[in-house]
Amino acid sequence: MRSFFRLVQRDIQLAVRQGSALTMTLSFFVIAVTLFPLGVGPELNVLSRIGPGVLWVGALLSCMLTLDRIFQADYEDGTLEQLMLGPLPGVFLVLAKILAHWITSVLPLIVISPILAISLAMPGDGIIAMVGALLVGSPVLSLIGAVGAALTVAMRRGGVLLSILVLPLYIPVLIFGVAAVEAAIALLPVAPHIMLLGGLALGALVVCPLAAAAALRLAVE
Repeated sequence: MRSFFRLVQRDIQLAVRQGSALTMTLSFFVIAVTLFPLGVGPELNVLSRIGPGVLWVGALLSCMLTLDRIFQADYEDGTLEQLMLGPLPGVFLVLAKILAHWITSVLPLIVISPILAISLAMPGDGIIAMVGALLVGSPVLSLIGAVGAALTVAMRRGGVLLSILVLPLYIPVLIFGVAAVEAAIALLPVAPHIMLLGGLALGALVVCPLAAAAALRLAVE
């Protein structure tokens, strides 16, 4: 486990040192969300109604901007091959990379989402449900994205293919995430939607690291 956490710490330090990924995802998220009020007008009822979908789509697209960075840099400089030959099993190597990606690219979006939700006139219950749904559902974005990143890591300009592979698989997360927030706003039970997101996260946690590790082994051979 020491190798696992050292790899997570290394990736976090590299991301913080470079800073570009964090800045890019946060900037895109803020700009994308703030463009909607300019496009649909300042009507608070309209903004409150579309707010959950806007925030979830913004978070989803922002997350996608950094998916190709999960393995790409280590693959290009040969570090990934050395890591695959190291003592850490491939599945745990992938899990460490996914955890580092979620912490550096997705968690900042969750932290800033309440501020953007307020700008969209979302009520307090909806904001709480939004943060809870993002915390439970957003790991699925990194887990599924890691599979796409592993499949396209050896391809030049694989970003478009990565988007085509990953976006359809994000649809259930988007549906249940938005439904959780809308249920909270309508004062309906939120737990069933959060539980569905949790089920998706657990399923992805079991399947995705195995698939990504297998794809990486093929890429480095």
